[in-house]
Amino acid sequence: MNIWLSGYRSYELGVFKDNDPKVTVIKQALRKELINLLDRGLEWVLTGLQLGVEQWGIEVCLELKSEYPQLKIGALVAFSNFGQQWQEVNQSKLVQLKSQVDFFGEVSKNPYRSPQQLRNYQNFMLSHCHGALLVYDPEFEGKSKYDYQVLKEREDLNLILIDMDQLQNEAELYQEKVQRENDY
Repeated sequence: MNIWLSGYRSYELGVFKDNDPKVTVIKQALRKELINLLDRGLEWVLTGLQLGVEQWGIEVCLELKSEYPQLKIGALVAFSNFGQQWQEVNQSKLVQLKSQVDFFGEVSKNPYRSPQQLRNYQNFMLSHCHGALLVYDPEFEGKSKYDYQVLKEREDLNLILIDMDQLQNEAELYQEKVQRENDY
């Protein structure tokens, strides 16, 4: 089974540093869902390399590989010059993650030219996955709304949403854990 993992960009969540507690909470939520999927036969996680949920998802998958060696990670981008305009630190992280995944590919070998490349990317993901795991809440729109809308219409794909309520629950669990650690 293959899933498409995506969700909010970091700036949409107000996250500008990797050590932001929101990142820990999101990774914790992703980890739980991915373990559930791995126990049900997940083999490949396909994702992009957008700053935010996609990169954090790759990091979680890389951590899970020691427990689930069958897990494979495919990172795909819509066009060849993806991330070229990013700050140097983000470009370095992009290069690092590309080197750690099991497969990296470009849906279009051309630099960005038109929104059609983004639709081609979306169609590629839809045709190569059995479902999707999105960190997204329709009440708090972001760029993932386009993926959410098309996934919602596809009865043949299993859509798993990690919404704001789930993230709030994870945040509370995280706070309890931190409090217990501080009490000792």
